[in-house]
Amino acid sequence: MELRLEVVQVPVSDVDRAKKFYTEQMGFTLDHDVEHIPGMRVVQLTPPGSPTSIVIGTGMHGMAPGSLEGLQLVVPDMAAARNELLRRGADISEPHDTGGFAFAFFADPDGNRWVIQEIRRDAPSGSS
Repeated sequence: MELRLEVVQVPVSDVDRAKKFYTEQMGFTLDHDVEHIPGMRVVQLTPPGSPTSIVIGTGMHGMAPGSLEGLQLVVPDMAAARNELLRRGADISEPHDTGGFAFAFFADPDGNRWVIQEIRRDAPSGSS
């Protein structure tokens, strides 16, 4: 059996505002923006280098805008990723180093909260 997580729904109140944030400030690629049926708009966006996309839109049932918490974007170099996102105008927290892992945080315009995670491959694994 093969199970791949490829698309995650992110609840937003204003699709155009969220689309602009994710493409311009976060650097996500716009995969498509279609209205399948009247009142149902689906916008799919993919983070750079990721096999998994997010979908925002209208007419989809689910969570309240801003209620998503804890999706993680993994980066090989926190400083480089954070500097690029800051250059693009994103509001990213200072990184927190936890000894082998570093975390930084941001939220989209609706308040959906994300984590940027750096895993240093040379860090001790913690298992003996």
